Amino acid sequence: MTSLDGLSKVQLDEGVLRITISTADNGTSLDGEGLDQGTRALDAVGDRIGSVLLVGEGPNFCAGGNVRAFAAAPVRSEYVAEIARVFHAFVRALDAVTVPVIAGVHGWAAGAGMSLVCLADVAIGGPGTKMRPAYPSIGYTPDGGMSWTLPRIVGIARAREILLTDAVLSGDEAVRLGILSRLVGDDVVQDEALRLARTLAAGPTSSYSGIKTLLSASTTRTLAEQLDVEAASIAVAADSPIGREGVDAFVEKRRADFASIKEVRA
Repeated sequence: MTSLDGLSKVQLDEGVLRITISTADNGTSLDGEGLDQGTRALDAVGDRIGSVLLVGEGPNFCAGGNVRAFAAAPVRSEYVAEIARVFHAFVRALDAVTVPVIAGVHGWAAGAGMSLVCLADVAIGGPGTKMRPAYPSIGYTPDGGMSWTLPRIVGIARAREILLTDAVLSGDEAVRLGILSRLVGDDVVQDEALRLARTLAAGPTSSYSGIKTLLSASTTRTLAEQLDVEAASIAVAADSPIGREGVDAFVEKRRADFASIKEVRA
């Protein structure tokens, strides 16, 4: 695993772009440097990646914003606005990627950390994982897209309750609500998230991209409209290198080698 052009908090390995969004410093609060490096890496790597992995280095995935820094800022509104600008640039870059986004969520995912979990395509936690909006506890409102993503995951009524009551969600409840995808042992959350990220990175990337595109736009279309788009999408997939390899491998009773096709294209 190596850094990208001196970006210490971003590594590219086996097609997985690993982005560190918090460290043990400052209580595993959101790391602005990691976010900025992540944004630059996402803009730069292009077709070189097959998946994105979000991780926290410390006892928690991410405990939210650095509240002590908020309090110490000469002009709090200006300081927080700059933090939101950096954070939202990362969120926009993350939302724009066509490959799967995986989050390994250990310990707390609060505030901005919970926002990032809600953005992931697959979020893996453990029995000890806990989630909390945390914004009301300091008199703030959400950022990182939580007011947009959370209602789409749990429904508007449940999202209201979670946000207004600043609910603490256990790992089990987060899975039941669909915020976390599944639970594994607390001690293997990071290993399992990396394993999945590597598996997806070696998979049919163009298929994943098409799936994400279809899902993203489905909420604004009628079923009839979605059927038309699905028909067009699957027809394109059928004649793509990835689609051809998948079907040929099935007929020939062998494992599809999607990774080699991506290497040839690169």
